[in-house]
Amino acid sequence: MASISLSFSSSLLPHDHPNKNIISSINLKPQNPKSRPFRCAFAAPQKRTTNPKSSSSSVAKKRHWKEGEFPGFSETSTRGSGKKTPIKNLKKKLDRKNNAKAWVNTVTEALSELIQKKMWVQALEVFEMLRAQTFYQPKEGTYMKLLVLLGRSGQPLRARHLFDTMVEEGCDPTSELYTALLGAYCRSNQIDEAFSLLNQMKTLPHCQPDVFTYSTLIKACVDTSRFDLVESLYEEMAERLINPNTVTQNIVLSGYGRVGKYDQMEKVLSGMLESRTCKPDVWTMNTILSVFGNNGEIDMMERWYEKFRNFGIEPETRTFNILIGAYGKRRMYDKMSTVMEYMRKLQFPWTTSTYNNVIEAFADVGDAKNMGYTFDQMRAEGMKADTKTFCCLINGYANAGLFHKVVSTVQLAGKFEIPENTSFYNSVISACVKAKDLVEMERVFKRMKDEQCQPNSTTYSIMVEAYRNEGMTDKIYDLEQEQQAMMADGNESDEVITMETMVEIN
Repeated sequence: MASISLSFSSSLLPHDHPNKNIISSINLKPQNPKSRPFRCAFAAPQKRTTNPKSSSSSVAKKRHWKEGEFPGFSETSTRGSGKKTPIKNLKKKLDRKNNAKAWVNTVTEALSELIQKKMWVQALEVFEMLRAQTFYQPKEGTYMKLLVLLGRSGQPLRARHLFDTMVEEGCDPTSELYTALLGAYCRSNQIDEAFSLLNQMKTLPHCQPDVFTYSTLIKACVDTSRFDLVESLYEEMAERLINPNTVTQNIVLSGYGRVGKYDQMEKVLSGMLESRTCKPDVWTMNTILSVFGNNGEIDMMERWYEKFRNFGIEPETRTFNILIGAYGKRRMYDKMSTVMEYMRKLQFPWTTSTYNNVIEAFADVGDAKNMGYTFDQMRAEGMKADTKTFCCLINGYANAGLFHKVVSTVQLAGKFEIPENTSFYNSVISACVKAKDLVEMERVFKRMKDEQCQPNSTTYSIMVEAYRNEGMTDKIYDLEQEQQAMMADGNESDEVITMETMVEIN
């Protein structure tokens, strides 16, 4: 296994990424407010005069005037009362202005790109350099994007610090900004801090909580199965005349279904059907189908699919992907293929998620041949693979015992510049465990933390089980202490499936 160890480590070494050194490429240097106006690194070089006589010609010669003529008097001087600015100085001034504008645009674009790529460490570095410039003006939109990014990255404490910085700079907080900060705590399961923010919002006239605030908090309570708090939040919303919307109800439906409370789930759904303001939609349909599909209750899933069709709700691509995933997990390949053919017939495009579900179905049983064939077809159709694609491939090859293919898959992920998130590292760590290579497992775990990718409960459970099989109780103790410390700091990052809205549901 020595060769595997070296291969795994080399596969996860930092690779050249066009955006990896984006900070150095734009030549960001904090400016001293008292210093001279700077010239952008992208400015065109100034032309140098090579004529040696130019220096002497620039010196003003003594003028000899005629008798009776006033020194310095000329016809042109009487046309204007002020002294005209030399063209050369005006050009320098315009160059400085244009260069500064170009610098600002470059930094702003770099910041937006880093936020989009969820690179929160680099995004904060660029933002701090931007704040050091004399022309910097705080903007609510920039803070909103950074708060959401930090929340999604499991960094609630940094989000709080950023929020306080925003207030110090004179930006008035809004209910949207407070909700973004509250969402950061909710994502890290820090419910008490989130409720504290809710109470703080109630005392501020211009930051009153709205339906999005309550929906965010309700989702956190649902994720932690605190349904008693959900009921109290519903009551508080009614007192404040805030009606739950379809998103709110879909969140609660998902929570009840996940813990098997089907009676409550149907009760909420019945209320939605009778309501005039929050009718069930295709997301409601997807939520219910996901609940039964993930639990392997195929008959109930199919029955509810027909019910929603009778309600007049038409399926979408994600609906079919949910069906494909459910059939794949139960190894019902005929039905899985039937749904895919039906999608083609209705001209619904196969997406990355479609292929991921098929790859995952073969990966779970270690069918490396069909898994590889599906991946090749995915690439042949020009479909872009994502992190989940490679997680499934790594798991599939590990289940098949083809650990050399695991190594080549990790290398291919680096070549494709696939984001290495918590799920990705968990897949590699799990593959190391299946290969019985605990040394390499520890190396991957160390790199994971070095890359600011926070382990989650799945990471620790995989490693604890590996140490337990080897009777390494001291290692287990160290891991448990580390996990407890991380949870106390609120840094555990359990990934969730998101929805394209301010409040995300499964």
